[in-house]
Parts: sequence; structure tokens; C-alpha cells
Amino acid sequence: MLVAEKFIRSLVSNYGKHIVYTDGGTWYDEACEVIGLKHYLHSSIEKSLMERVNQYFKDRIESF
Repeated sequence: MLVAEKFIRSLVSNYGKHIVYTDGGTWYDEACEVIGLKHYLHSSIEKSLMERVNQYFKDRIESF
């Protein structure tokens, strides 16, 4: 949890406070609560789409 809190605090200091969307790690919810941010979970459809886009970019980069 401390690592997640430190990471989120660094993002807040660089980019300001925003809503945090995560993949469901329990440590994010607690870290956001300590910092005072709203925390939401991505749906399974959103997670699948993001994974597919990441895999697409990875495949394209490897083809170079």
C-alpha cells in the first residue's frame, strides 16, 4: 500500500488531483482514501480493450 500511495502522490504532485481508475488492486483503494481521491474500477470490458490495444502496440513495435 505504501508503494501505491507514494506512486499516486507523485502523480498528484506532477499532474494535480484527478479521479483514479484502476484494475481492482485492493491497495489502490486504500491509498486513494488516504490521499483523498475518488477511486473507481475499470469494468472487465474496459480492461479487455486496454489489454488488446497494448498487445497491438507491442506487436507493431516488435515487427520493426
